[in-house]
Amino acid sequence: MSAIEVEGLHKSYGAHVALRGIDFTVRSGEVVGFLGPNGAGKSTAMKILTGYIAPSGGSARIDGRDVLGDPIAARSRLGYLPEHAPLYLDMRVEDYLTYMGNVRGLARATLRRALDRVAEETGITARLKQPIGDLSKGYRQRVGLAQALLHSPPILILDEPTTGLDPNQIVEIRNLIREVGRSKTVLLSTHILSEVQATCDRVIIIHKGALVADGSTSEITARTSGGLLLHVELAAGTVELPRDVVEAGLRALAGVEQVRVREAAAASHHAFELLCREDVRAEIFRWTVAQGLVLLEMAPERTDLEEVFRRLTAA
Repeated sequence: MSAIEVEGLHKSYGAHVALRGIDFTVRSGEVVGFLGPNGAGKSTAMKILTGYIAPSGGSARIDGRDVLGDPIAARSRLGYLPEHAPLYLDMRVEDYLTYMGNVRGLARATLRRALDRVAEETGITARLKQPIGDLSKGYRQRVGLAQALLHSPPILILDEPTTGLDPNQIVEIRNLIREVGRSKTVLLSTHILSEVQATCDRVIIIHKGALVADGSTSEITARTSGGLLLHVELAAGTVELPRDVVEAGLRALAGVEQVRVREAAAASHHAFELLCREDVRAEIFRWTVAQGLVLLEMAPERTDLEEVFRRLTAA
């Protein structure tokens, strides 16, 4: 089942086009990273999903509720933590959460249970009596997340939840998001790409208002690299073959696009870099055995998300 559905979403501000008809779906139970450089349209898309602004065209649905046709029902199904959490610094944590529960129409008994629950989930039980202004930035983010969880929404939209936090606080909030993601659908916008790799099942990348990638990190990496890049190193087994013979044999395998010689660990070894249009590791293994060679290494090159992001959003 789809938790978030976006079809042909378009938004213009006069002559400036912020979104150019993007389409994506977030399935129930997924934790999805929503990425893009500054000005890509991420915040615009999130504001449309949360009902803060209306699109110029297209549609968006939250848990089956249209954000324009049924806005109250759509908003009731999600919790939203904007980049700068709207906290009242002179209020105590407990009073602020009580106020937010009243705004959402929670009955008194329900609100008391919900407040205790979110305080426990976000680790702020010992801070309930403190003024929000006395809390560290990390604990203020926890309070912001607590208000987003107060009405038990099935979907969370988090916009830069770790902005301004120190490394220890980032780890704490990251762990909290990972724990929350066990039972909810999460759409997470962030500039910290290691955070996405640590917490997200899938990545959506937009650039200049258009969707440029959608898939798991490994899928996007393979597509961005133009295929699967393998490092292969071989040694003599029952026979010893010249390097050019081994190179020609690898090049002849179906699915292998390019073969480049690389430096081997020993003079008697043969090392190559193979660009493959599909996963041919099983074929390489069978060919190596058939040739009487020993396969010492066969490892895919790991391109991190930062490099993928840079390639997709450059220029």
